[in-house]
Amino acid sequence: MLVVVPLLVIGVGIAVLLLGQQATRESAETMARRQLIAQATQVQRDVGVTLDQADPVLAGMHLLANAALDTPDAMQRLHDLVIGRPGIANASIAFPTGALWTAYYDATSGELRTADRTPGAVRTDWSFDHGIHVVHTEPTTYDARTRPHYTAAVAAKQRVWMAPHAFSTSHKTGITVTEPVYADGVLSAVVTIDYNVDELSASIGRAPIDDARTIVFTRDGTILAYPAVAIPDAAIKEERLLRYSDFHDPALDALFAAIGNVPDDAQRFLRLDASDGAYLASVATVGGKRAGTAAPIDWGLATMVPERVLLGATRRLGRQAIVASAAALLIALGVAVIFAWNLLRMRRAVGAARAEAKRARERADELGSYRLVVKLGAGGMGEVWRAEHQLLARHAAIKLVRRDALENPAHAALVQERFRREAQTLATLRSRHTIELYDYGVTDEGSFFFVMELLDGLDLAQLVRAHGPQPAARVIQLMMQACGSLAEAHDAGLLHRDIKPANLFVCRAADEVDIVKLLDFGIAHNLADPALAIALPPLTAGATGTGDRLTAIGSVVGTPGYIPPEQATGGALDARGDLYALGCVAWWLLAGDEVYPGVDGDDLIRVHVTDPVPDLRALVRGWLPDELERVVLRCLAKDPADRPHDARALADELAAIAIPDEHAWTRVQAVAWWRSLQTQPTSTPEAATAAAPRLTRALPPPPDAEPAATVAARPRSR
Repeated sequence: MLVVVPLLVIGVGIAVLLLGQQATRESAETMARRQLIAQATQVQRDVGVTLDQADPVLAGMHLLANAALDTPDAMQRLHDLVIGRPGIANASIAFPTGALWTAYYDATSGELRTADRTPGAVRTDWSFDHGIHVVHTEPTTYDARTRPHYTAAVAAKQRVWMAPHAFSTSHKTGITVTEPVYADGVLSAVVTIDYNVDELSASIGRAPIDDARTIVFTRDGTILAYPAVAIPDAAIKEERLLRYSDFHDPALDALFAAIGNVPDDAQRFLRLDASDGAYLASVATVGGKRAGTAAPIDWGLATMVPERVLLGATRRLGRQAIVASAAALLIALGVAVIFAWNLLRMRRAVGAARAEAKRARERADELGSYRLVVKLGAGGMGEVWRAEHQLLARHAAIKLVRRDALENPAHAALVQERFRREAQTLATLRSRHTIELYDYGVTDEGSFFFVMELLDGLDLAQLVRAHGPQPAARVIQLMMQACGSLAEAHDAGLLHRDIKPANLFVCRAADEVDIVKLLDFGIAHNLADPALAIALPPLTAGATGTGDRLTAIGSVVGTPGYIPPEQATGGALDARGDLYALGCVAWWLLAGDEVYPGVDGDDLIRVHVTDPVPDLRALVRGWLPDELERVVLRCLAKDPADRPHDARALADELAAIAIPDEHAWTRVQAVAWWRSLQTQPTSTPEAATAAAPRLTRALPPPPDAEPAATVAARPRSR
């Protein structure tokens, strides 16, 4: 340990240092490439904008191509057409008589001037400084018809972009676009625009990186723009094109030497080894397709940056990192020695901690006299477990609130009150059709729990989804049992307020089958003390098949598909609200769907308040006695006064329904049905109700179980 651990720390430190340096270099190069790409994109845009100026200027000169125009007025309009256009060095209108109107920049003052020339007559130059006036006149023999741009436009009879050339007057390298103008099929003028190296260079923005150089060039080495340096006059004096060799720039020499060795593509990066150092270069194509050209203008764009500018900071950082890493490694070495020295002592401490953790887990699996066996369901705040009494070997369901759900003091009091209230409510009820409570308490860790009977069966939502609508005779029996639980609760002044298929559990015990148990008194309403009607989030996973109830304080509690109109509108509540919901459950069992299927959320609440009840008989396939249909429709009356006045009265009406022998649901049929479940695959359900879990033989909810839903409080007018 004293040798291997320190060596391992040193090895890892060196590896991290080298990888860090490599990553820093790659990051710098990547950033440089992005900057070069950004620069290339900007210059491509600038060049495109500059060349695109040809379209509006040529169009404007078409309108001026009339030798009969008043000369001062024509000069003014030509001046206004060209001024402010980046990159344009000269614009001219040549007439078939040889006369020429031109706009140019004066070499001395830099002012944009115009001139008109007539062969064998006079050249007149116009200035627009302090108003238009003549600044110079002289005889001229200039004939525009002899110029290459004129003959090229006439020959092509369309717009022509000419190859780079040296202008006859300034001898500067540039390009020309020229176009003939016809009137009634007869040539009336040739309009021309010249771009030279000075104007193109001025139209290109400065590179974003210090010491960067950007050039626009042709593949044969002609320089069209170089904004970073002064343009040499050697080519002007010799009246030829400007070449890269005229600059005597080592970076340019290296660039054009490298360009010949790489394929011609849209964008590429080069490393140039020049006599004055290494450069990184980005090479791209600019120009693009222009009217009058058979192929795109194939100009090159290159941005060159000294490598020391891009990577100098990286190298300095690398040297600093070496020093810092060496110091860090020394510190790490000392820490590693201390760590190795204490490692053996830590092993003994870990062994003791594991033993203690094992004992803690064993203690955590025990709640009083019960041992937790398997988790049946879990939700946002609580869990339901199957448990076993350690002495009696009796199975039970334990519902508990996790300690972390009580960390919020403001919420903890409400959680505890709801949990306590539900336990006390169950403890006061003795009906065999209400889930039975065995015990209630608090663990040593502060988690609340209560112990309930463990049921063997499935809830009514699962029953219909797995086996379809139920026979009317069986529905009558199930509803009568549910009325027995509700009658006791209502006598005690308790309203369940969340009757739905998922909260009615049909089970078996010993040789009895089809026993109904009412679950989940978590949001029960105490008519004697309404302040106890505290609404909180469910303690277990959402009830399958019908959606979770709304649980925010100040909201309408209940499940939207089973909520009575007076509960939805905030009206006065009594036992007849639970009977409305029980009527919705009977509808579910008979028709296999909710009363208002296909409606969600706010609309579902509204239709329960306003819409008439659909035709039940049209939805039931099997036998449906008229008496049962009338009972269900009475339960679903919008006005509570039209419903049965209590659960016992409803049970009596159900019991009075005559059932022919051929439609009866006998004990023999019920036992056979329950035996058929034993032949089906067993599975643990995905969720448990808020009061009791499904057993391992209970069917899980189908994949298309309805999602949970919550509904905000509504004004009374709704």
